[in-house]
Amino acid sequence: MSMKYVKPEIISLKNHVQYNEKWLQARIEEDPSIIGLGELELRGSEKIHRGAGRLDAILFSPDENRRYEVEIQLGKTDESHVIRTLEYWDLERKKNPQYEHCAVIIAEDITSRFLNVISLFNGYIPLIAIQVKAVKIGENISLFFTKVLDEMRLDLLEEDIKAEQTDRNYWEKKVEKNSLIILDNIYSELSDIIGDFKLKYNKHYIGLEQNDITYNFIYFNLNKKNVIMNIRLDKTDEIDAMLESTDLDVLNYDKRYMRYRVRIRETGLKSNLELIKKITKTAKNERFA
Repeated sequence: MSMKYVKPEIISLKNHVQYNEKWLQARIEEDPSIIGLGELELRGSEKIHRGAGRLDAILFSPDENRRYEVEIQLGKTDESHVIRTLEYWDLERKKNPQYEHCAVIIAEDITSRFLNVISLFNGYIPLIAIQVKAVKIGENISLFFTKVLDEMRLDLLEEDIKAEQTDRNYWEKKVEKNSLIILDNIYSELSDIIGDFKLKYNKHYIGLEQNDITYNFIYFNLNKKNVIMNIRLDKTDEIDAMLESTDLDVLNYDKRYMRYRVRIRETGLKSNLELIKKITKTAKNERFA
């Protein structure tokens, strides 16, 4: 059965009574994934910053422990929104230094002049520009988001970031018991490789230490139900192929911290243990090379 071609009609949200900025913001808050930055969670809306106005939305990536400060503008971008977006990003990162932060501006028309201006900041300030189009098809309306400017992340070793140390009890209160059981199983199964290191419980991740010195060639992010194993290795076709050949839940490679990220479940650990051991040993060898 062939589909019938229907010519879409682009709607100006700026000039529409019903489909306006509030409507657009509500759609993003209902499903943050529509903007194309992954599976995000809404953490705040219309947040008031004294002397700076209202931040439209704060979105959060639990996999990356990262917040996105989102500013929405209908029509063409202008200089005031650039300044406002960067100001919100700066205020939030200073108030919540435990997260990574990224400024995001969403507009209907991102002009070449605007791109030229904000490209000067890119590489120094994590900034993403997304163009949104509202399209009417028949009696329905849809939204299309296009990333027109991606961020450039500066290299930074996570070991160089001062981590606030906690203890096992802190994590027992923070996550479900099963997450810690999985972590303990990983540590036990890898004992022939990392047995000389102790688990180091920090506020936002669990790493490794030896003689009070941090050695995070691998470390772990724990959510309520998940354990994400971070393996610090350069991205190579060989490792990519090994991971793709498994049933492991492999997340996007983090170029900033040069790490592979794998979500570990109990079944995945057992069935892929030899591979996990191999890449862990490789990461350790490179750390001490």
